[in-house]
Amino acid sequence: MAKSQISLTINGRSVDALVEPRMLLVHFLREQQNLTGTHIGCETSHCGACTVDLDGRSVKSCTIFAVQADGAAVTTIEGMAKPDGTLHALQEGFREKHGLQCGYCTPGMIMRAHRLLQEIPNPTDEQIRWGISGNICRCTGYQNIVKAIRYAADKLNGAVTKEAAE
Repeated sequence: MAKSQISLTINGRSVDALVEPRMLLVHFLREQQNLTGTHIGCETSHCGACTVDLDGRSVKSCTIFAVQADGAAVTTIEGMAKPDGTLHALQEGFREKHGLQCGYCTPGMIMRAHRLLQEIPNPTDEQIRWGISGNICRCTGYQNIVKAIRYAADKLNGAVTKEAAE
């Protein structure tokens, strides 16, 4: 099968690559770009472990071919921290509020929460739960995930609540 040339931006870096037309974006990111933070879960779009940001929207990268990302800007979990290693508020929130256990869903959960906070900067807990409903966590029960996202929202909005400080 003939390969296709694609050009895209991944985490702010321009990338040119040859890919098979049937290669999924998740496999391209992991296997050709060595960005293994994007996890492969179900490969049926149900779990959300592979969620990335594609041109300003959350997508499950197991449902998109790499050729469909040609010309796009992709942000993965590796692109969330600052170049100096400072964690994004969401990463910090998941650490501080114990929003993870095994950590398998965490990259996809953080990426979905990132887009949610772009869409709704100060969401209610109900909006957070609805916003992450396409991502499955089998370990936590979601309470601390919601707290982590609330912590990040408060921090990004410049509000330090008692909950965020605890």
